[in-house]
Amino acid sequence: MKRLLSSVAACLLLATAAYAADPNPADLRQQAQEIFKPLPSTVPAVKGNKITAEKIALGKALFFDPRMSASGVFSCNSCHNLATGGDDNLETSIGHGWQKGPRNSPTVFNAVFNIAQFWDGRAEDLKAQAKGPVQAGVEMANTPGQVVATLKSMPRYVEWFKAAFPSEADPVTFDNFAMAIEAFEATLVTPAPFDAFLNGDDEALTAEARQGLQLFIDKGCSSCHSGINVGGEGYYPFGLIEKPGADVLPEKDKGRFAVTNTADDSYVFRAAPLRNIALTAPYFHSGKVWDLKQAVAIMGTAQLGETLNNEDVDLIVAFLSSLTGKAPEVTYPVLPAETGNTPQPVSQIIPVK
Repeated sequence: MKRLLSSVAACLLLATAAYAADPNPADLRQQAQEIFKPLPSTVPAVKGNKITAEKIALGKALFFDPRMSASGVFSCNSCHNLATGGDDNLETSIGHGWQKGPRNSPTVFNAVFNIAQFWDGRAEDLKAQAKGPVQAGVEMANTPGQVVATLKSMPRYVEWFKAAFPSEADPVTFDNFAMAIEAFEATLVTPAPFDAFLNGDDEALTAEARQGLQLFIDKGCSSCHSGINVGGEGYYPFGLIEKPGADVLPEKDKGRFAVTNTADDSYVFRAAPLRNIALTAPYFHSGKVWDLKQAVAIMGTAQLGETLNNEDVDLIVAFLSSLTGKAPEVTYPVLPAETGNTPQPVSQIIPVK
């Protein structure tokens, strides 16, 4: 009897291992297509902002121009570095007067697909997001009026704004500044092996990545991290089952509560989009975790109530690595030269009254 039970147990174990080791690609794809979507092959449309070549070119210049900050030191690319995964790979970003920001900088790659911008979703789109850091005292510490004055002081920028917004008598505005940046950022899409798999290529994912994808779905990770950006589409409590310690979840940062002032939104954050996650350490809004395997393990206990074993963690990380995409090639722009009317940089920190 013992021998029979042992044989049955061995067969069950072997069957489980076979299933885990080699999920059928066609079946797995069909399952995945119900949860995720591949990236589009063209620049996505943006609500209320027709994307044109002129807007994209202007937005690229503005994205890289440090003179959009009060100090002349920080540009959008400072915190969303296109050479390092679309973020700055710091715990929290460094801004005006070398101040540290309160949260980890999210990647700008594929951000156009997020339901809203920032960890707490306080910006409804990339236009609104582009205005935020410019005016934040710990980031670029500038004002809309100063930005416009800086742009209007350089004839080449005035020409570029006229080309990007040809129907407007006075196109150099802070709103158009944001719309141009949004147009450029809409081009920052990174197709990955996972997209090729969703589109029908069985060999696009390694066996380990396919196993990891199956686990990612079966364990429930995809309940929050779904859609075209593998996240970024909803808001969820961090610590749904088990609240992490203050070293990972700082007690003073209550997330979306600051936006809605609703008690149920305490420690609620937008689910992080996971594309290019292997490139964007450190992790979480606090930036306290530098190892992707550790981040996956924390999510297991905090969100799923499950201690993931090392093999499962490794396989899920293999799947997450398949989300690393090909970044678009971006040539560093030659920016317009200052004139005698260009506002001079200011480096001191002005206290908020």
